[in-house]
Amino acid sequence: MSDALADREVIIELHPYGNLVKISAFDVVSLTEISIQAPKGTSQDIMKRNALKRLEYVMRKKGLIS
Repeated sequence: MSDALADREVIIELHPYGNLVKISAFDVVSLTEISIQAPKGTSQDIMKRNALKRLEYVMRKKGLIS
């Protein structure tokens, strides 16, 4: 997890849909949620890392983290 999200509680969910997996990441404090998709064969570590990067990007864009 990046330094910006290190002290925050983030819930990550993985939902398989056919050949894809939907990854949702939710920041509990700011109630910010994102979702991304990945091929089913992608490792869970990569899926989680990409979801956290996207969540961090969205939260920075909204000014919720610096």
